[in-house]
Amino acid sequence: MKTQDFTQAFLQVIDKEQGIIHKVCNMYRREVDDRKDLFQEIVIQLWKAFPNFRHEAKITTWMYRIALNTAISDYRKQKKRPETSEISDRISETFKPEEDTVKEENMQLLYAAIEKLTDVEKAVVMLYLEEHSYEEMADIVGITQNNLRVKMNRIREKLRKIMNPEKLWN
Repeated sequence: MKTQDFTQAFLQVIDKEQGIIHKVCNMYRREVDDRKDLFQEIVIQLWKAFPNFRHEAKITTWMYRIALNTAISDYRKQKKRPETSEISDRISETFKPEEDTVKEENMQLLYAAIEKLTDVEKAVVMLYLEEHSYEEMADIVGITQNNLRVKMNRIREKLRKIMNPEKLWN
């Protein structure tokens, strides 16, 4: 493939599937500037890996894998974790004041609990909430489907414990 065709193909993929990159950036970065920086870093990593894409998996699976690996690596380098107040701010921005208070509190608890998960667990939850199949999720995360099922059960249990610690003793 000629360089111009190669570049055009890459740009078309990024343009069409940039939502994937934005989702990953929003999951791992709080500040707008940090999300923009991470977006650029992911695009750079995708560009570097694009010549080696073998079409054995869907392009979106390949993109998620690289985006998540880049975000996790970058996250570990910076070792920044958002404070619970930042999580509450992020969640409250998405809700309208007239919405049910109980629902809002439950969502805040859920997102605060998700923030306490490991990087891989967060990625699995994000993919699950986006309704990816177990096969796609396993491919993206790089584990078997059986391992993914075990991981999902453990994540659910971990979230239950984080969200309802008092019920564990009753």
